Amino acid sequence: MTNYFIMKPIKITVFLILSLIGSKIGFAQDIHFSQYAEAPVALNPAAIGVAYDTRAIANYRTQWGSVAKAYSTFGVTFEQAIKHLKLKGNYFGVALNIYSDQAGDAKLASFMPNVGISYVTRISKFAKLSAGVQAGVIYRTIDVSQLRWDEQFTENGYMYNSSAPTGESTPHSAIVAFDVGGGLNFHYAKSERFISAQDGTKFDVGAAAYHYNIPRNSFFDESLNIKEKLYTKYIFYANFDVGLKTAGIALVPSILYMMQGPSTEITPGFMFKYIIEDQATYTNIKNASAISFGAYYRVKDAIIPTILYQKNKLAIGVAYDINISSLTPASKLNGALEICIRFNTSPGYGKALGASTNRPTYK
Repeated sequence: MTNYFIMKPIKITVFLILSLIGSKIGFAQDIHFSQYAEAPVALNPAAIGVAYDTRAIANYRTQWGSVAKAYSTFGVTFEQAIKHLKLKGNYFGVALNIYSDQAGDAKLASFMPNVGISYVTRISKFAKLSAGVQAGVIYRTIDVSQLRWDEQFTENGYMYNSSAPTGESTPHSAIVAFDVGGGLNFHYAKSERFISAQDGTKFDVGAAAYHYNIPRNSFFDESLNIKEKLYTKYIFYANFDVGLKTAGIALVPSILYMMQGPSTEITPGFMFKYIIEDQATYTNIKNASAISFGAYYRVKDAIIPTILYQKNKLAIGVAYDINISSLTPASKLNGALEICIRFNTSPGYGKALGASTNRPTYK
C-alpha cells in the first residue's frame, strides 16, 4: 500500500515534467483530433459547404487515462450550403461549431462555440476555390480549490495541508476571450459515375490561421503582468482520395502541418478504402458502402491505427493513439481513443464523390 501512494505521485510528476519538456512537439495550446480529415471545419472554415450541401459531424476524444485523470475533448459541427440561382454556381456556406474539453483533477476546461461562413466559387467543371472566416468565444474555467501549491506541503514537503496558505496570488476561476480565424481551400472532385465505380478522384488542399487577435489566456489578474497569450495557430493540409478503376479500392493519403508558437505538429496518414458495395447507377435501391483502414503518424509522438466505415450518408470512424514519445515511461504506450460520426445529405457517400449539387436552397 505504501509503495502505491509513493509511486502514483512520482508517476504523475514524471508525466507532467515530460509534458513540459516535450511541449515543442506536443500540442497543449489547442484542441485537435487525430482523424483530422473527419474534422474539416476544425481545420479550416473555408471547408464549410464545399463537399456536401448539408453535413453534421461529432468527434469525441479521451486521452492520458492511464497516467492521470483522462483528458476529454468533444466537438460537434453542423454546416449548410446556401445557394441561389442568381449566383450561377457560386454559393455561401454557414456552420455552427461547438468544441469543449476538460483536463486534470483541477478540471481545466474550455468551451468554444463559434459560427463560420464561407464563399465557394466554381473555377472549373471539377474544381472549387473557397474562402472562409469564423468568429466565436473561448470560455475557460478551472476549479481553483483543487490546486495544490508548494507552500501547502509541510513536514519537509511530504505532508499536504489544504488549510495552509498557498503563498500565491489566487487565480480567477474563469476567463473569456473573443476569437477569430480564417482560411482558403482548393477542392477537386471528379467521377464519371460514382465513387463506388472506382473511377473517382478527390482532393482538398488548404491553409488556415486561428486566434488572429491572440486572446488573453491567463487565469491571473492582468495587474500581475503575466505574459500568457494564446499563440496564433497556422494550419496547412492536403487530403486525397484516389480510386483505382477495376481494383475495388481507393488510396487515401493525407498530411497535416500545424504550428502554434514554439509548438509544431506534423501528421502524415495513409488509408486503404475497400469498396464493399457499388452504388446503383440509375436508382437508389442500392447504397454504396466502403470500409477504410490504415494509420496516421504524429511525428515523434504517436502511431494512430484508424478504421472508417461509410454507407451512403453515414460514416463512423475509430482511432487509437499509441504513444511513442518521451512520455512512454508514464503512459506505457497508452494514448487516446477517438470516435467520429458523420452524417451528410446530397450527395451521400457513393454519389458524385463529394461534388455537392447545384440545386438552389432558396429562390
